[in-house]
Amino acid sequence: MNRYYYDLHLHSCLSPCADDDNTPNNIAGMATLCGLNIVALTDHNSAKNCPAFFEAAKRYGIIPVAGMELTTSEDIHVICLFEALEAALQFDSELQAHRMLIPNRTDIFGNQLILNGQDELIGTEPHFLSNATDISIEAVPTLVKPFGGVCYPAHIDRPANGIISVLGTFPQTPYFTCAEMNRREKTAEYLERYPLLRDKHIIVSSDAHYLTDMRDKENYFELDDEPYSSTLVRQRLFERLRVAP
Repeated sequence: MNRYYYDLHLHSCLSPCADDDNTPNNIAGMATLCGLNIVALTDHNSAKNCPAFFEAAKRYGIIPVAGMELTTSEDIHVICLFEALEAALQFDSELQAHRMLIPNRTDIFGNQLILNGQDELIGTEPHFLSNATDISIEAVPTLVKPFGGVCYPAHIDRPANGIISVLGTFPQTPYFTCAEMNRREKTAEYLERYPLLRDKHIIVSSDAHYLTDMRDKENYFELDDEPYSSTLVRQRLFERLRVAP
């Protein structure tokens, strides 16, 4: 067993609210400086910068995870992670039918840049990514499961787009094996106030939209990684996340 420091909620320059400097290579480089080992790219309602991030992460020795931050019809943010990059991209294609396509106003919302592994511009997303889809919170786990994914509510301790702030409590259904906190110091308070959280992995991630938002290593999983490969570590991570602690 070895300790792997993680951040499973980061945005690239594809997210309209993220800085253009949050390129796949810059994220991987900053993750290295922060001492992180496993990093998930989770742009709003899109996985289109994940291929570039996987390429960049390989150069920096980071274990990448492909994902996205899905916005439900209730305006709740849900982290969706996929063990395989190809599965994340297939889910991305599936999601397009559930998006409400509003042209992006770059002068108001910001750019939505799609890059290659060398941080070269290869395209832009023309439709605003941060708005709600037509997928309910109840439907997200069912939609993610066929793609081998894991999903859980994002930043439940924040007033904007958190499941508790929207619903008023942490619901019994749908069932999640994990929940994300933005601030570790609030964990004990939330476990006391919402007992349903006590049988879940509490994931603490930064939700970084700027490189300066990324945090030094603090949160970790201990994973069996013998014989070592990044694929095996990612597999062990998903085995852990799929089952309640």
